[in-house]
Amino acid sequence: MAGGPVKYWGHGFSLRGEKNRFVLPADFRTTVRNSSDGQRTLCLDLHAELPCLVGFGLSRVDEFEAQIEREFDMAKALGDKTFNRTTREGQLYGFTPTSFDESGRFVLPEHLGNSREVGDALYFHGGGSSFTIWSPDRLLAIGEGWESAQASCRALMAEAAAGKGRRK
Repeated sequence: MAGGPVKYWGHGFSLRGEKNRFVLPADFRTTVRNSSDGQRTLCLDLHAELPCLVGFGLSRVDEFEAQIEREFDMAKALGDKTFNRTTREGQLYGFTPTSFDESGRFVLPEHLGNSREVGDALYFHGGGSSFTIWSPDRLLAIGEGWESAQASCRALMAEAAAGKGRRK
């Protein structure tokens, strides 16, 4: 990362495996670990606007206060009196740190999985300073604007299904 901002791009897919674990894709795993000072800590939360989860490394926390200030200034400039700093702090700082092993295996906290109707698969999609984590069913139903992610998800689902069939 060379001290620069952390950026996540690309995509990945994981089927629920033994011991109820999913696998964080290698590209995301490396970036999360690097942005968490070498720790294998994945920060997970509900996405504030989309019907999915959001993931990031610990260094993202350092950006939260500046983000809250920008959002407050924007709300003020627009005359929006509904912005609540305490609520926003609770939203940003309320993430769940989750450990993963060297292979990227992690257990999705049940409350997060239930909130986003996660079944036996996850689709990961890069999004800059964080990445989204989708139940494929939810992603495929979301509508316009996500066609590229939907196409990637379908392709990765088919690849996983083909690979699963070969192992039998």
